[in-house]
Amino acid sequence: MSVSQSMPLGGDCPRVAVIGGGVIGLGIGWRLARAGCPVTVFDRDEAGHSASWAAGGMLAAGVEAEPGEEVLWNLASRSQHLWPDFRYALQADSGRDIGYRDEGTMVVALTRDDLEQLRFNYEFQRSLGIELEWLSSTEARRREPYLNTGTAAAYFCKGDHQVDNRQVVEALKKALAKAGGVLRERAEAAVELAGGRVAGVRIGDEVHKADVVVVAAGAWSRGVGGLPEEVRPPVRPVRGQLLYLRMNPAEPLVRHVIWAPKAYIIPRKDGRLLIGATTEERGFDTRPTAGGVFSLLEGCWRAFPGIEELVLEEIVVGFRPGSRDDAPILGPTSVEGLVMATGHHRNGILLLPVTVEAISRFILKGKVMPEIEAYRPDRFRKPAGGGP
Repeated sequence: MSVSQSMPLGGDCPRVAVIGGGVIGLGIGWRLARAGCPVTVFDRDEAGHSASWAAGGMLAAGVEAEPGEEVLWNLASRSQHLWPDFRYALQADSGRDIGYRDEGTMVVALTRDDLEQLRFNYEFQRSLGIELEWLSSTEARRREPYLNTGTAAAYFCKGDHQVDNRQVVEALKKALAKAGGVLRERAEAAVELAGGRVAGVRIGDEVHKADVVVVAAGAWSRGVGGLPEEVRPPVRPVRGQLLYLRMNPAEPLVRHVIWAPKAYIIPRKDGRLLIGATTEERGFDTRPTAGGVFSLLEGCWRAFPGIEELVLEEIVVGFRPGSRDDAPILGPTSVEGLVMATGHHRNGILLLPVTVEAISRFILKGKVMPEIEAYRPDRFRKPAGGGP
């Protein structure tokens, strides 16, 4: 009997091992531990310090919607609506603030060419039912006084918010521990099988028994040991460089999340200013490049010339987990007890609540939510008969 056809695994509260301690793995572990399941989360390094640490924290289902991604937008929109309740539950369980900000997001055009693209995106996103407000140059600069005086136009999405991704990481660690979950860092776990189904995970010579194993290892998911080849997820690292600058929090240079033509710009409550992010196919190379840093600074400077006075505090390199179709890989596999929660690409923070809900519901109740049917791991399997 396959996992997808079975009743809740291991009884009402199966033993669960989660491979990967980013926000996805920590969030699933927290929710299951909260439900009474014995849960251990394993991370190969320091939990939450890979893609989750290098993220921007944008909850931007609206302004990120693109033609050809309408199905993904449905999932992203669903998750965005879950974020307020997820936020309150996480803050209550952890006792930590996660830096949620709801000032909205502004998309700007700096030139005539930018304006044509801006109008196209505005009309397309409105066709999806997203609430947007068109802004003249004067109106845009009234909301963002330090915006380039040559700004052509902008539009505003009040429903697109942000969280501080690093505070989310720390809150999830705390909430997991308070719920009774265990976090094991610097423990590279491999899937252990017996009789064709999951038996647990192996760390060196130690076997940790589990009824369910969730692979949530982000860009490293394909390389998790012990995975049968037929269920190994087609996930690759998509490198991104991100910069942290320092503003005066009493008089911030930037007040809203800004999507400029060549950079997104994110102000934090404590005065940090994030500029992101490059998209590079360079494997797991952790070295920042002069070209990457220059392109980000130039993209931000064109929108906010005043950044040249700010201190550059940190250069971050992270690895988004990109799948073959750049959409997440969610749900049960053909191996009983083995579940995937990976491939979120640039949307890991945004899709956190819906991923936690979907994977937890499947493990506890044996039901696959309709919202993730399009993202099942088996969609990559070749059809019988040797098709392309």
